[in-house]
Amino acid sequence: MLHRTRFEIEYAPLYKPPISYGTTIWSPLASGILTGKYSSKIEGEEGRLGTNEGTSTWLRTSLQSGEGMNGLEEKNVDRIFDIIEKLKPIAKKLNVTLAQLALAWAAKNPNVSTVITGASRSSQVAENFQALALLPKLTPQILEEIEQALNNKPQTPYDWTTMN
Repeated sequence: MLHRTRFEIEYAPLYKPPISYGTTIWSPLASGILTGKYSSKIEGEEGRLGTNEGTSTWLRTSLQSGEGMNGLEEKNVDRIFDIIEKLKPIAKKLNVTLAQLALAWAAKNPNVSTVITGASRSSQVAENFQALALLPKLTPQILEEIEQALNNKPQTPYDWTTMN
């Protein structure tokens, strides 16, 4: 969700026949940010990013650097957490976790053949697989709500060959 890139557009011809490739989505949960376990509070004790343990330290440093993390196109920390806050009501309306919404959204894309979920515990694997049940509920209306919250869809470049 947060990892939208121009490659969605640039590689589009590869997803269509006769080639019909599919893309692999890595880190669809943005290193755990889309699990909801991190708050927008980076400093102090108020959020998981405020701790000095393992992933939290690396993630906090990556976010604060302004250079982004794991290929995350969006570099503005406030914008990242604003997007997450806008996605939470959609997940709640569908009665799923934020992580399940993110995984289902990635899997729903017809150009995606594989979603690498990444999990460190068996309970996370079980939760992640529940995202599959959400796929039929991702109607065009819900997908549009998600697109409005993300506001990061790559723009298709003008096709000068059509002269339209």
